Amino acid sequence: MVYEERNTWVGLVVTVIALTTYIVIVLQRAGDGPLTGVEWWPIMLWTILGSIAATVIVSILWGMIAGVRDPAGVGASDDRDRDIARMGGRVGQAFTVIAGLGVIVLCALEADAFWIAHTMFFGFALSAFIGGIASVIAYRRGLV
Repeated sequence: MVYEERNTWVGLVVTVIALTTYIVIVLQRAGDGPLTGVEWWPIMLWTILGSIAATVIVSILWGMIAGVRDPAGVGASDDRDRDIARMGGRVGQAFTVIAGLGVIVLCALEADAFWIAHTMFFGFALSAFIGGIASVIAYRRGLV
């Protein structure tokens, strides 16, 4: 597995774990009350910072382990990797745009800040996840 594909897999796993953890914590804090009553922003902030840190740490550790097995190819990247990363980014960007449009609509409807922030938060997460899935598929099946 090449360097870029390894990092894509790390991002996918961390995204799933971070979102699951975030959802569980927010739902637990809400209990039987309304979701909008939860003080969500510190949880969201720590989830974002924690997932960034976890992605960096796991990528470094996995790279070190891979470096023991294949020292010459540990950080190698080629045109195919760049093309796949670009394609995955374009696929993911579509979901960021959709989330942004959702935020505009929610703002126009004067929705609670909870829903506006979560639309963008989950839009970013979905963007990263779907873009990562597209990249992994391209690594496995090739670019068409």
